[in-house]
Amino acid sequence: MLVKTFSSAVFGIQAIGITIEVNISPGTKYYMVGLPDNAVKESLHRVESAIQSAGFRMPRQKIVVNLAPADIRKEGSAYDLAIAIGILAASGQISADILEDYLILGELSLDGGLKGIKGALPIAIQGREEKFKGMFLPLQNVREAAIVSDLEVYGIDQLKSLAGFFNGTFKPERTYINTREEFLKSSNAYENDFSDVKGQENIKRALEIAAAGGHNAILIGPPGAGKTMLAKRLPTILPPLSLYEALETTKIHSVAGKLAAADALMTTRPFRSPHHTVSDVALVGGGIHPQPGEISLAHNGVLFLDELPEFKRTVLEVMRQPLEERRVTISRAKFSVDYPASFMLVASMNPCPCGFYNHPEKECICGPGVVQKYLSRVSGPLLDRIDLHVEVTPVNFSELASERQSESSKHIRERVMQARALQEERFKAKPTVYCNAQMSPQTVRLICKIDTASQNLLKQAMEKLGLSARAYDRILKVARTIADLAQSESIRIEHLAEAIHYRSLDREGWAG
Repeated sequence: MLVKTFSSAVFGIQAIGITIEVNISPGTKYYMVGLPDNAVKESLHRVESAIQSAGFRMPRQKIVVNLAPADIRKEGSAYDLAIAIGILAASGQISADILEDYLILGELSLDGGLKGIKGALPIAIQGREEKFKGMFLPLQNVREAAIVSDLEVYGIDQLKSLAGFFNGTFKPERTYINTREEFLKSSNAYENDFSDVKGQENIKRALEIAAAGGHNAILIGPPGAGKTMLAKRLPTILPPLSLYEALETTKIHSVAGKLAAADALMTTRPFRSPHHTVSDVALVGGGIHPQPGEISLAHNGVLFLDELPEFKRTVLEVMRQPLEERRVTISRAKFSVDYPASFMLVASMNPCPCGFYNHPEKECICGPGVVQKYLSRVSGPLLDRIDLHVEVTPVNFSELASERQSESSKHIRERVMQARALQEERFKAKPTVYCNAQMSPQTVRLICKIDTASQNLLKQAMEKLGLSARAYDRILKVARTIADLAQSESIRIEHLAEAIHYRSLDREGWAG
């Protein structure tokens, strides 16, 4: 008897429908066709044990399982449940009448229990688009799939329960998630807050500018000055995720298997902080079975690279293209996968190996040329993509001991959102641009016009401070953001002066 069940495969952050055809006929042996990998081939032993543990019998006949379309490689263990249901239906142990109405996914344990899968959200979206009535999957993944409306989502913990559903002896409980309510309930629920930071008002100002314009930033300062503490609080002042951004971010984390069972939707901007020993594949994504890397997991959020010069040169260089294009393409011989990667890059570094170059109190013990050699570990093309260079100085005792309450993230975020609203109106005719940092050189010339006095100031800065030519556009972009924060229609000379101040690493002789 031939029976069809329906499952799904994930490529990138999209899902593709997979039809599992099971045919049982006189003979012996078990055949799995349709380009399965080893994990799928090994499902025979899991399926057989699970069927027996659930109180059913494994047919001792010729069983052919075809995974269609046959030209797409099937990977992972998520097909176990659909294969088991197909075998039970083909052998007449359960009814096959309504199999075509449901997607079935889950990894089987030997005792018939179910384990979680990756990519439940994009699979649920695909199921709705293909007009399936409902979807069965493990309890661990039911909340993320249930945010998709117009699709009945059921969490199952045992093969026996699902078999009972198709036989009409068991009625599972449908999971309901109010997507908008779930989104609003925990939106901006961050543990950290800028009110925790004592002093460092100039650094807070720089990060406010970075958040308002979507600018990348690098923090340079001695150990213990608060660089990491400040960077961790940057997501708290970014505009809240829109519902579309939340869904897109959740899809990426679902595909990577990073969502906890209790999470239905990611409602806060991600903050990713990979260690400096990270490989280039782990950072940008890839592998034998391509998975999203850290830059994609930071999509719509912040990627923080602590101790930037300690990262391998090759790791940093692979970020250059994604920083410009805001997506990464992983190509293989037979297919390519696109992952979104629109993130804010925030990096931190010591000014020298000992950490105390330019320190107001401690003396640097690095020899001649050592500081410049240390800074040169970060390439010019990468620094070219970082708009704000912020020097962080240590906090003195009086500021640390002060009882004065610092400004909260909520108040800073309000100013950031006002500035972003101006940019949204400014770039409404450019759907691929949503903040000042994304302006092209042509757009900069059109929008960031300055008067004669400002032109003279910028010329003097270029000449006297030895600023590089690549700093010109960056200064104008940052100045436009500072003007937006001040609700100013034009870039004034004080806005330009502040923007020039944030180009420390472009100054000739900064490192001696």
